[in-house]
Amino acid sequence: MALRPEPFGALAYHYGNRRLNFLRSPDLVAVVEALGRHRSAAAALDACHIAAGRRRSFAAALGSLLESEVIRAR
Repeated sequence: MALRPEPFGALAYHYGNRRLNFLRSPDLVAVVEALGRHRSAAAALDACHIAAGRRRSFAAALGSLLESEVIRAR
């Protein structure tokens, strides 16, 4: 997977399945980049200072990225 920064956030490309995903928020890009450094998605959200009111939308976005194999469960 590769992230290409864009003004709106980033493009995420999966080399294996050739899917392209739009990350439409710089905050979401930061969370995706932080996932590997934290033990859970919740810990990554905490580290990126994502407010409680925004977490549901971030969970949905991460779920979509999981389904498209851009990220994977540990």
